[in-house]
Amino acid sequence: MRRRWVKVLVITAAVLAVLFTAADRIAVHYAEKEAARLVETRYGGSGSGTGGSMDVAIDGFPFLTQAVGGTFGHVSMSANKYYLSTTANRQNGNLDVDRLQLDLYDVTVTSLTARSAEANRASGTLVLSYQDLSDLLTRLAGNGGRLQASPAPGSDGHAARIKVEGTVGGTALNTTGTVLAQGDELTLTVPGAERATANWRVSLPENVGFTEARATKDGVEIGLVGHLVPLGASRFSR
Repeated sequence: MRRRWVKVLVITAAVLAVLFTAADRIAVHYAEKEAARLVETRYGGSGSGTGGSMDVAIDGFPFLTQAVGGTFGHVSMSANKYYLSTTANRQNGNLDVDRLQLDLYDVTVTSLTARSAEANRASGTLVLSYQDLSDLLTRLAGNGGRLQASPAPGSDGHAARIKVEGTVGGTALNTTGTVLAQGDELTLTVPGAERATANWRVSLPENVGFTEARATKDGVEIGLVGHLVPLGASRFSR
């Protein structure tokens, strides 16, 4: 009889564990979707491209325990295929972003009513593809053939160097441009082009900024770092 009760308790515990895990996964799925909706509302002002997406992932198990305590070890946000308008709203000047990844560590909920929190540390990467940069340069040129962007050696700190080749106004162009990443702004400079400079502002959480830019074989990669990062509808920088 005792063995039977032990067996029943084991089975009951296993069932409860499965139910708790299911409830936990349902809760985290809902929380991730709601967080993604809130983040997209904030970041969506810059527009979205074809096939664009915004995702939030909350790591750690159990989620419900973290939620009750109001602390989360790691939360990641990723946005894919969206675009930024120039600071001057220049026609055909939208900058396509291939992907933006932001990892938040030691996140503490500071207000449930205001839906705000603070991350102790943040790091991430923003990537611009050469295909998108080539399309942008061609649009900005206005006339002539297609301009092609590719990696160039010598990236220095906040400035990634890119090679630009093509034709502008009937004149061959073979020059080295830069993608400068400082604070929350990106500046593209192409010597010899009709429109040599364009600027974009990226909506980043407060206290998060660009730390470096480098030209890789796959695209221009821009690093981000932040400390004591407030998160909430009223606390994001514009």
